[in-house]
Amino acid sequence: MDLQQKIRTLPTSPGCYLYKNAEGEVIYVGKAKNLRARVRSYFLDASQSNAKTGTLMREAVDVDYITVANEHEALALENNLIKQRKPRFNILLRDDKTYPYIKLTMGDRYPKVFVTRRLRKDGSAYFGPYFPGNLAHRLIDLIHRSFLIPSCKVDLSRYHPRACLQYYIKRCLGPCVEGFTTPEEYRHAIRDVQLFLEGRPGELEQRLTTRMRQAAEAEQYELAARLRDQLSTVHQMLDKQRIATTDNEDADVFGFHYENEMLAVNLFHMRSGKIVDRRDFFWEDLPEFMEVSRDEETDVAILASRNSSDPDRRGARASASPTESLASLEPDPACAAPEIGEGSSLVQHTPVSEPGSSFSPAAFFSALLKQLYLDQGYVPRSILVPVDFPDRAILADLLAERTGHRIEILAPQRGEKRSLVDLVGQNAKHSYDQRFRVLLPSQKAIAEALQEALMLEEPPRRIECFDISHIQGAETVASMVVWEDGGMKKSDYRKFQVRTVTGVDDFASMHEIIHRRYKRLLDEKKPFPSLILIDGGLGQLHAAADALNEIGVTLQPLASIAKREEIIYVYGQDNEPVVLDRRSPVLHLVQKIRDESHRFALSYHRKRREMRDRDSELLSIPGVGPRTRQRLLEHFGSVRAIRQTAEKTPDALTSVVNTATADKIRRYFTDEATAGGAALNVLP
Repeated sequence: MDLQQKIRTLPTSPGCYLYKNAEGEVIYVGKAKNLRARVRSYFLDASQSNAKTGTLMREAVDVDYITVANEHEALALENNLIKQRKPRFNILLRDDKTYPYIKLTMGDRYPKVFVTRRLRKDGSAYFGPYFPGNLAHRLIDLIHRSFLIPSCKVDLSRYHPRACLQYYIKRCLGPCVEGFTTPEEYRHAIRDVQLFLEGRPGELEQRLTTRMRQAAEAEQYELAARLRDQLSTVHQMLDKQRIATTDNEDADVFGFHYENEMLAVNLFHMRSGKIVDRRDFFWEDLPEFMEVSRDEETDVAILASRNSSDPDRRGARASASPTESLASLEPDPACAAPEIGEGSSLVQHTPVSEPGSSFSPAAFFSALLKQLYLDQGYVPRSILVPVDFPDRAILADLLAERTGHRIEILAPQRGEKRSLVDLVGQNAKHSYDQRFRVLLPSQKAIAEALQEALMLEEPPRRIECFDISHIQGAETVASMVVWEDGGMKKSDYRKFQVRTVTGVDDFASMHEIIHRRYKRLLDEKKPFPSLILIDGGLGQLHAAADALNEIGVTLQPLASIAKREEIIYVYGQDNEPVVLDRRSPVLHLVQKIRDESHRFALSYHRKRREMRDRDSELLSIPGVGPRTRQRLLEHFGSVRAIRQTAEKTPDALTSVVNTATADKIRRYFTDEATAGGAALNVLP
């Protein structure tokens, strides 16, 4: 059955359709209230010489569909399918960054607190999101100091012989050692942290006051003093909240700038009437198939004109029901395919660079908002966008159903809200210039961005990076290079010979080097770097972490960058690797440090090989000269490997040298082994 015949069998119910190419890959996902009418419209649009629609239809050889009960479900399903299949003709949200949450591991014997960016159904309690991102880290630090709940990686399901440094500097209750705290005392502390994070200071204040008085009456003055300090912390937080609290609701505000087929989007987060943070999104490879039909462009323009002409409806959703409002926008089968393409600017304030540009802000923001908010645990009550789009009302209703409170998606045309959208648009223009006009950010900005990407407590001032170099386990060496205050500090570079590892074992080699380096720093009481960076994947990262744990270092920031994929793994967040854009200055900085470490290790390894090769015993074998020796070492890696080959599989030598020379090499090592054995036999 060909594609057109299959389309005739499609149902007329709501659902999602998936176009596939000859390899079976999904190349486009869309939704429709009438599947048959929507899919048929692509053929009609392609037949009317629409070049971009024709590009899709030339590649599509099959179409699948999934029916659902209503358009709300179709909207949610479309979002999930786009994120799962990543079709190249859909707009894809490249930046999957989310704001951090605080995780309280309630399922553990002794719960801990962590900063995380991913919500899971694992029995833990999650609080947030927090704006800006470093607020979560500041709160975690406050919890360490005031409530003494740890964030370490120590296994608390059993007791350990001694506590780490955090206990002795009074930032942890010490549940890892028997007798340092009691389960009841720890439960009280966890309950206090819950009340603190849930924003229930009144109940927390009452609990702390009661327990402080009881401790004082029982003459437990140290406990009473600690509870008094916690009470003081709660009072300070209450004062700050009273200052910042207003009657304004939370809102997210979008702006954009499009030029030369590249797009920058800014998102401002407003909480309680204050701008607390911003996010930047960039697209330099928008899908070529993104053409809005004239009918859809007209529909959007009509919506915009209705909102702007009626003061009571300006910037708000239409009073008609979602079904009624969308019915007027459902395309006739004879009309061109909707929601795919780009049209001219729809609103006077929309910053499109050149007249006649094919970019459609309406189609873009329709796709962007679905991917940003449909899977989020928290959605603000107001979302301000620069342009109207057909799915605005139904998307707002679906978000309201999921969050349990009213959500407004507004496209203001004038007034204070429009001014705010224009302000964000101006910032998007600056972001565009900084990103695409190759204006490099300052070193301070890059360090702060690295802090945010790796969730460090402060911008890194010093980074030490390690790499291992060898050839099939021979002459294994390691390097350490240092980045400090914006530049490479060559005076602090270090070289290491791996002493305890034989053969090919990068993990054990990394373990030895990290242990040696930081045991020495610990013994000499020298400061540790802001970040330890490992050239390698998860195996090298865990080997380095084990070495640090052996010397009692548990809170050192540690990360690795994997070759080829250029993915950054942060220790403790193995399941959430950091994937940065290939043009990101942060990624360029990490790559620069990693490449310098690799270069330094390789140069030292070559030097060691040259020193070894000058007095190679191979030259004492008749028929083996410098060139033959070089070929043998390059092929087998070391004299040890050549000896083992000559003893076990001598025929393998003929892949490098002729048969006569191979026999001489075999006899040499056989005679050497025989002589060595005879020498051992004559020893007393």
